[in-house]
Amino acid sequence: MSSSSLFDFSSATPDDPDEWRSVDDPVMGGVSESTFVAGEGHAVFTGTVSLDHGGGFASVRAPDRTYDLSDHEGVHLRLRGDDKHYWFTAYTEAARSVSYRASLAPPTEWTTRTVPFDTLTPYRRGTKVPDAPSFAPAQIRTIGVLIADEQAGPFRLEVAWIRAGLRSTS
Repeated sequence: MSSSSLFDFSSATPDDPDEWRSVDDPVMGGVSESTFVAGEGHAVFTGTVSLDHGGGFASVRAPDRTYDLSDHEGVHLRLRGDDKHYWFTAYTEAARSVSYRASLAPPTEWTTRTVPFDTLTPYRRGTKVPDAPSFAPAQIRTIGVLIADEQAGPFRLEVAWIRAGLRSTS
């Protein structure tokens, strides 16, 4: 499967992680916090997850726009983690309050993770939504990364790039 670049934080002219926005648990009364900033040849999603006040998640999302990935099978992410569990997230026009998620467990060494669209599971506020609309790759409005699941404490996930995987033509 070949790929096309969505975000590249590692190139000579990298995308700006400041265009991404943090969406953390203070929207629901929690006190977790995160940032997404430029590192050397990558972007860094970092912060602290707190379980205080019913909290427990931090996330970052790409700029809202229409990402028509209907000719693609999924995404590839070049990542380096901290032995914590993360989620790839995608939101669509058809299901605005639902996030479609896939598990990411990147090691502490650089690795490439592939997320096929057909493995995305719909969630709303941390709960699976079995009757959600089917994932619509032609209507993606944002993608991102989430840390949750009662993983209290500091975290750090480095992202070199995110690419859309093209369907094979054979």
